[in-house]
Amino acid sequence: MTGRVHAALDAGSPIFGGWVVGPTAIGPEEFATAGYDYVGIDLQHGYLDDAAAAMMLRRLAHVPVATVVRLPTADAAPIGRVLDAGADAVVIAMVESAGEAAAAVAATRYPPAGVRSFGPLRAGLGHVPSELEGRVNVFAMIETARGVAALADISAVRGLSGLYVGPADLAISMGHDPTSAWRRQDVRDAMAQIVTAARAGNLVAGVHAGTGALGNHAARMGFQMITLASESQALRRGAAVHLAEAKATEPPDAQTTGGYR
Repeated sequence: MTGRVHAALDAGSPIFGGWVVGPTAIGPEEFATAGYDYVGIDLQHGYLDDAAAAMMLRRLAHVPVATVVRLPTADAAPIGRVLDAGADAVVIAMVESAGEAAAAVAATRYPPAGVRSFGPLRAGLGHVPSELEGRVNVFAMIETARGVAALADISAVRGLSGLYVGPADLAISMGHDPTSAWRRQDVRDAMAQIVTAARAGNLVAGVHAGTGALGNHAARMGFQMITLASESQALRRGAAVHLAEAKATEPPDAQTTGGYR
């Protein structure tokens, strides 16, 4: 498999991503500048549409960071649009069967192998169908108990690049509060099953961690592609730290805290 996502994975270490859920001109570039390996653009739970995603993807065309777009279904039309705009990978939510995973793959392939319609929006991507197909990675999001039960069949789908875990929805499907996902032994066991299935199928194991601490834990579990904070989470945490520093009884050393000079 090719593409910027797998180019990042070729180093052999886990790769880490930031997540974007709202319109922003600087969020993705800030993640890239901070050293993140990829930026996720959320068209499932985010406040974004195709046009906003396309603008972000174009801005990142010459930034050394891979781009991943999450979509709610395997519908071929929206998948094709984000690929035409230059996305390096797509993550398809709520995959529970081999048929759904196969539909996701087919949406990224041109006939006769798939159902993608030819319509590149970026001239820089070229016009050779095989090359356009080759740069794309497809991840099936496993985030329900039914998806875990179908792991063997899903992992066997030809053309799939990886399995991507959504811990919150997985926890809900198993009868738990979504915020307790990483603390529940049965949920962690299911996540470990997904890592094992990915390895057995020569696929990438990805996960939505949500924090750096959980990202560290995910890497130790064997996940290779790990999403950390969204831009809103990063802003909230950074803003809280700045405010705490400003209100501190013992002021921090102005020479070591950065900022403008």
